[in-house]
Amino acid sequence: MKCRDCVVLAARMAMVFAAVLLMGRYAPADGPIEPFNGRDLTGWKFQGSDDRSKWVVGTAKLSKGNPSEIEVTPGGKELINTARSLNIYTEAKFGDCRVELEVMVPKGANSGIYLMGNYEVQILDSFGKKNVDTGDMGAVYGNTAPKVNASKAPGRWQKFVIDFRAPKFDNDGRKIANAKLVKCTLNGRIIHENVEIEGRTGGAMSKNEVPVGPLMFQGDHEPIAYRNIKIKPL
Repeated sequence: MKCRDCVVLAARMAMVFAAVLLMGRYAPADGPIEPFNGRDLTGWKFQGSDDRSKWVVGTAKLSKGNPSEIEVTPGGKELINTARSLNIYTEAKFGDCRVELEVMVPKGANSGIYLMGNYEVQILDSFGKKNVDTGDMGAVYGNTAPKVNASKAPGRWQKFVIDFRAPKFDNDGRKIANAKLVKCTLNGRIIHENVEIEGRTGGAMSKNEVPVGPLMFQGDHEPIAYRNIKIKPL
């Protein structure tokens, strides 16, 4: 290989590496990405000044005196918002992906899983509710109600598995396909299939729809806890 060819090859490899860095960890991987390391908040940012954050790492359980509050024991591997504070989101950005996570919802609590920072899967204490709507647990907020109420009681860990397709754009930046929840399960029960999301839901972090974005958790409502967060680009 000629020296000139070596230089060209090296330059191309550098461009690819830089693109991967700029996209966070969006590059396809053999296995899921775990954006939360279980030790600290490395790799996460806040919507607002850091000193307003109440997000910590530890072990969460409901307060014995007040089931709407969370008590934190140091040393755990859970991402916990102890009181009304700020939304938190990953530095890494994603498009098409599968998101798996567990959430612990105190009594009366409200949060949200924002896919790409723009499309909210609602988190709410909807335990025992007979008729659920677009504001209840597992709903695409303001868009589509879950098929069933699969909510567990406050304080119990609940698992989401979300297969998500990002909106698609042409070369001129015009949207040619809506975002979609291909499938979403809560606690092993199917709550959504092939649900199109025509636009950003309430509280979205971007002014417009975009090709890739972070995973965001709503933290400006009541206490909440998340764990076992995995994202697999598709």
